[in-house]
Amino acid sequence: MRQSGFRGLLLAGIVAGLLVAGHWYAGQVRPPSFAPGQPLVAEDAAGMTLAGEGSGGLIGTRPAYAQGYESYWDVLYLLARVIEGEAADEPFIGKVAVGAVILNRVRDSRFPKTVAGVIFQPWAFESVSNGQMWRPLTEESIRAAQAALAGWDPTYGALFFWNPAKVVNPWIWTRTIITWIGRHVFAR
Repeated sequence: MRQSGFRGLLLAGIVAGLLVAGHWYAGQVRPPSFAPGQPLVAEDAAGMTLAGEGSGGLIGTRPAYAQGYESYWDVLYLLARVIEGEAADEPFIGKVAVGAVILNRVRDSRFPKTVAGVIFQPWAFESVSNGQMWRPLTEESIRAAQAALAGWDPTYGALFFWNPAKVVNPWIWTRTIITWIGRHVFAR
């Protein structure tokens, strides 16, 4: 029994090592692709310019999330935390959409230039203010954060989202609505 447990632990360590090693490329952290075999887009949501399908190479020097010296893993963790806090009961696409809004804000000059800066901007996200972002993480929220970092933006560039069933500042309704996903409205 004891030897079996050791083998399981050893196997888990090897798998984890391979996963981590697979995310490093030429000294840079490389986000995992969202769907293996799917063509890579010219630029992903994290600001990385990607080479063509299957090349595995990165063109360009620095992803948008690294402009403030944030590591991929820190960004993934923070995104997953806010996704869990803001969209725990939303469908997967709604979770990805919340992550995409955060990444869209990083690229917009009106917002802080790092994921942490956007997330912890005062009053930006209810789940930060009320502590819901510290709920236990689910695998789905982590996968949604990975999908957003890999370039999936189901909001088409939205900078804001809200749940119209909750009390919100009337100003938010002056934004241009792009789409509704689950119980959230997404707007510019």
